[in-house]
Amino acid sequence: MTTFLTFLVNGALIGLLYSLIALTFIIIYRSSRVFNLAQGELIVIAAFLIWSFSDWLPDNPFIAVLLATLALVVIGLIIERMVIGPLIGADVFSYVMVTIGLLLFLQGVVLVLWGPEIRLFPAIVDLAGVRIGGMVLDRALVYGAIATVVIATGMMIFFNRTQTGLEMTAVAEGHEIALSMGISIKKSLAISWVLSCILSIVAAIMFLNGKGLSFAAADVALVALPAVLLAGLESVGGVLIAGLIIGITAQLGSYWLDPLVGGGVADVLPFVFMIIILLIRPAGLFGWKSVDRL
Repeated sequence: MTTFLTFLVNGALIGLLYSLIALTFIIIYRSSRVFNLAQGELIVIAAFLIWSFSDWLPDNPFIAVLLATLALVVIGLIIERMVIGPLIGADVFSYVMVTIGLLLFLQGVVLVLWGPEIRLFPAIVDLAGVRIGGMVLDRALVYGAIATVVIATGMMIFFNRTQTGLEMTAVAEGHEIALSMGISIKKSLAISWVLSCILSIVAAIMFLNGKGLSFAAADVALVALPAVLLAGLESVGGVLIAGLIIGITAQLGSYWLDPLVGGGVADVLPFVFMIIILLIRPAGLFGWKSVDRL
């Protein structure tokens, strides 16, 4: 029973980490109608910035994280202003192709600046596990789960209760509509990229804390993609439920099926589950049904 509960709780914690990463996609899409395919690379850059500043300031990890956050925000604003901003009013296909190009460009930047070597990500969060009964849980996952719930709640309040959040939501309805209402699309884009960069820093810490770091860590965004599409590209609150569904399903599938098939179920099952749900509800469980899908 303890083993089953460990898989179940770990599935919930990992699922909430997926939700955190999914939020980096959703905040940009909900605020600007741009699905950023290069989000995984931004998380990797966040991780390497933390590693670089921590190597420079080994006794001040929190200052290193703060400097990395500021640097990533600057990078995000540069990308928004030089790459995304000029496409205001363009069709969805244009944004898709640009973000694919951005993905490849950022991959090259990471390899040029930091190389392909695996490095040890600093332990920003204490590596000692959290013991609950007979279970020992990853402390970074526990903190990450708590942070995800708090952040998602804050984002829901921001988008639904504040003037700025409502204006950003109007931009997602359509650039022409937003412009006709006198809403600044550039402002919406800038805020969404700043928020996404800050969350990328948090995701990098919780996902990679004390683990190996290489450019391949960008795959975490692909793993979180089922949670994005299952929730719906616009649902900030729904992503919590979607992440829990994906994480728990993957871990319990691994618990029951790995002994039968030799492993790998946790890597495949989330995508199978996502496809089944999307065949039934193409907009996701909580997405806006009227939006265009990629």
